[in-house]
Parts: sequence; structure tokens; C-alpha cells
Amino acid sequence: MDSKNKKQKILLTGGGTGGSVTPLLAVVEEFNHPSPLYKGGKYEFLWLGTKDGPERVMVERAGIKFKTIAGGKWRRYFSLKNLADIFKIKLGFWQALWLMLKWRPNLVMSAGSFISVPVIWAAWLLGVPILIHQQDVRPGLANKLMAPFAKTVTVAFEKSLADYGQKAFWTGNPIRQSMKLAIRDSRFATHFNIQKNLPVVLVVGGGTGAEAINKLVLEGLNDLTQFCQVIHVFGKEKGIRIGIINYFAFEFLDAERMAEALKLADLVVTRAGLGFLTELSYLGKPSIIIPLPDSHQGENAQMFKDAGLVFAQKDLTPEKFTGAIKNLVADKELQKELGEKMGRVMKAGANEAMVKIILELLASNRI
Repeated sequence: MDSKNKKQKILLTGGGTGGSVTPLLAVVEEFNHPSPLYKGGKYEFLWLGTKDGPERVMVERAGIKFKTIAGGKWRRYFSLKNLADIFKIKLGFWQALWLMLKWRPNLVMSAGSFISVPVIWAAWLLGVPILIHQQDVRPGLANKLMAPFAKTVTVAFEKSLADYGQKAFWTGNPIRQSMKLAIRDSRFATHFNIQKNLPVVLVVGGGTGAEAINKLVLEGLNDLTQFCQVIHVFGKEKGIRIGIINYFAFEFLDAERMAEALKLADLVVTRAGLGFLTELSYLGKPSIIIPLPDSHQGENAQMFKDAGLVFAQKDLTPEKFTGAIKNLVADKELQKELGEKMGRVMKAGANEAMVKIILELLASNRI
């Protein structure tokens, strides 16, 4: 087969949470979106992830083949689990190496997560080009372990360029094409029985939920539902089932339903995961941001401090939480101001920029 017509194989890896998954899915969706940039290209994708994480459902819904490998996490404190996980990491390395010898990828990509680390090491050993994407402001340990082996590192924020030197490119953070299409869809509120005379507050604690935010919502629910309607995405297996007027509780919302909820929302309450903040920036949604304590989310939240109301979790009581929501939903001018600022936080065009970099890497590695 002529090398110019040969199908290009891209191996994607990440998981454990949805945070390392969504930017890569956004890139795949961009490849599948009609564009002169990659018209006529032939690309095949394969994903390596964890056995029990949420990524399998997300990846397979996107039509991507999914395989699991063993994985371990290195904890920065003493734990006997580190000893067991060393063997899991070694096993994951050999599994990834064997799979790549059979599948022969032209490029390997990761946006973080510990399941990716042995995959990236195996790719480097085989001489396969590697692209790492850095979403958060603070580099995580997984990306620190993988970046030295990468040919290119793309970053969501300009200040992250200093962390990776000349191999780094500021692209912004990609957003799912399915989210863009769903937001533009003419259908409206097909899954929510929303009243038009009350503002809507969407509360999202992340893919696995946020117990502290859930508690604030539930303890303030009697007051909240007097002046607004609450769409509450509380996370997997949290067991919240309350039949109360103006309150809509869900363990999980797929891309289409989340898009509808975002269209409806006058205000969003969220953690500071970069994937969801990117979508809020794209939509220009006024937000209350409560970063996960003692984590990389603190730095993420600081990048949005002028575009949203940022609260430390330890400082919030149900009364203060409810009061902040009440004040913001009542202040249309402040909503407009915060929405406009939110829309300017993230660099635009990340999807296209990342695809161009990928195409350049693939072209430079043709054999």
C-alpha cells in the first residue's frame, strides 16, 4: 500500500475519571467533523483505559474501540498499596507494549491519568511519537512522568508553557463537538419539566459527584426551591432521591441532556475541573466555583476568579451558599458581566489547533 494512502492509527489513553477523557474525545470528534483540513484522511482510533473507570462508557459511546490494561497509582505518601501498584504498573507496561507491537500506532496521545503512564513509556521505547495534553494549570504527577518522553505537549493556559519548554504549544482546551451541536440544536427542555417563571440553577459536582456540594444543596433545598429551580447532578451511586417541587436530581447526564441543562441554566455551580469549566467558558455561563480542597483545582479556579464567584469549600455554610445563589440569580447585570468574562477566559480554536499539530506529527512520522 502507498504510504500516502495508508490509514493512520492513533492510540488514545486515559481514564479513572472523566477529566482525562473529554479533551481527547473532543479531538476525535473534530477528526470526524467535515473539514477541508483533514478531508480525505483515513484515521483509526483505539483507546487504552482502566477496567472500572467511567471512560469505557464514554469511549464506546463515541464509537471508539476500547481495551483495558492493568494500572496502578503512585501515592505521594507512605502506603502499602504503592508496593502492589508497582507490579500493576509493570504489568500495564508489558500489556501496552504487546498491544502496540500488534497494532502499530502512528501516534499516542494522553491528557493525564496514571493508566497512561506505562502506555507512554512503552510508546517511547518503540519510537512512537507522543503528544501529551496539559489541561490544568498545575501539572499533575502523571503528566510530569510522561512529558519528558513526549515530542509535543499542548497546554490549555499560556502560563503552562513555562512548565514544558520548547516542546509546548498553547492551544487552549478542546470542547466536544457533540456539546457544540447539542447547544445549537433547536430542541429545548425535552428532558426537564421546567417552569418559565423561575430561574434555573444547575449544580454539577464532577463525574463522580461532590459530597460536600451535595450536602450544601440538600441542607439549603427548602430555601433554594422557593426562588429557583435546581437541576442537581449529584454523581454515581450517591443515593439522592427526593420528590420535591422545583428540584430535579440525576446521577449522571449524557452530553445531550447536559447540553439541555446548560441551555436552561441561568447560573451554574461547579467544581473547578478544567473540562467542564472549558464548556462554561464556551457558553459564557455565570458560575459559582467551589474547587476541590487541597488539589490542582485551586489553581484552575484562580484562572476564573474574575469571571465567576469562587468560594473555598471550608468557608461555605448552607446559609452562605444559598445566599450567594439568591443574590446572583437576582442580579441580571452581574450575571451578564460574569458571563461575558467567562467567555473570554479560555483560548478559542483549541480543537482545530490540536488537530493541526497531530497532522504535523503524523506527517513527520510517515514511513
